[in-house]
Amino acid sequence: MAVNLATPKAAALVPVDGIELGWAEAGIRKSGRKDVLVVRIAQGSSVAGVFTQNRFAAAPVMVCREVLASRAEVRALLINTGNANAGTGAAGILAARESCEALAQLIGCDANQVLPFSTGVIMEPLATDRLIAGLPQAIGRLDRGHWLQAAETIMTTDTVPKAVSRSVEIGATRVTITGIAKGAGMIRPNMATMLGFIATDAAIEPDVLKRMTQQACEFSFNRITIDGDTSTNDSFVVIATGQARARDESRTERASESWLASFAAALNEVALELAQAIVRDGEGATKFIEVRVEEASSEKEARQIAYAVAHSPLVKTAFFASDPNLGRILAAVGYAGVDDLNPALVQMHLDDVYVVRDGGRDPNYREDDGQRVMQKSEIVVRLNLGRGAAAASVWTTDFSHDYVSINADYRS
Repeated sequence: MAVNLATPKAAALVPVDGIELGWAEAGIRKSGRKDVLVVRIAQGSSVAGVFTQNRFAAAPVMVCREVLASRAEVRALLINTGNANAGTGAAGILAARESCEALAQLIGCDANQVLPFSTGVIMEPLATDRLIAGLPQAIGRLDRGHWLQAAETIMTTDTVPKAVSRSVEIGATRVTITGIAKGAGMIRPNMATMLGFIATDAAIEPDVLKRMTQQACEFSFNRITIDGDTSTNDSFVVIATGQARARDESRTERASESWLASFAAALNEVALELAQAIVRDGEGATKFIEVRVEEASSEKEARQIAYAVAHSPLVKTAFFASDPNLGRILAAVGYAGVDDLNPALVQMHLDDVYVVRDGGRDPNYREDDGQRVMQKSEIVVRLNLGRGAAAASVWTTDFSHDYVSINADYRS
């Protein structure tokens, strides 16, 4: 069960002018479930994406990169679950292109205006015949209000659909930002298997949107981990339709640095909430944990140490057991690869409990206090390195028996 994460309400998800969503039950892996999503995008929209750094990037990731690099105007997204179309070689590329061509013919655009995305089992051929057969059903359901159904369609081992919406006044313009994401396991960003799609009716130039998308990813999806595994399919896409332009009272204000900064802050908030929802719904998770490293010499160093703690199986199993075996955290800090770290300067808090003072156990620390915090469903581990002014947070989960069971049974 997800940690303090409820199913979003459809009425709370605000439609984005210029975006329509429709789904199909194509039986790509299992019958009777939503597994194909079509997103139709208004002409004139800007689209930007960030993708996995895994060298075995999936076929759809490679096609997406080509399309975006060509600066073609993107008119649709095509997403399937049940099959990752990864580790499939040239046949996988052909399958992705055939799927895009089929959708393009049905909605009246070019194949290089469609971005494909897949998630599911790796190294199995994509059932393009089933996917293509499901497209008319998905197109027939296209509607601006189908955000919750879209979030449900892209789920794999997720237990809760993930969707977030904001409507904000920025200067004289009211802007809507709505997004969905999926992911519960194989999460370790470079990027965070996750998919994330955010749309806004703001008018953002393509190059500016690309920069904002990269920044939003860096402070959200690239700060989460469940099991330390970087997927072959990770993709994060932001679409700006520009449909809010008609409501602008000041076009110069819309293009100003302050306007863009305010919009970027709102975009970052939506991306972070989606990213944290992925962690909360981590496979078998019972705890939602923030590892915050402060007074590091650089942000890179802070992330490096935070990830060492967040990835440690010994740390994660201790959290599952609510066992304040906190020396495991110090051990992870020590092997994180910061060669000139001075242990005598390190401090650690577990929520409000002072655990480590000047590199050793705080004289006032009591096991009962550690136990009290470890039993909570949401916990903050705060590490102070005493080396500088940089800080960074990473969000993660515990490791439970269910994590092993889910992944042992994933292909069955």
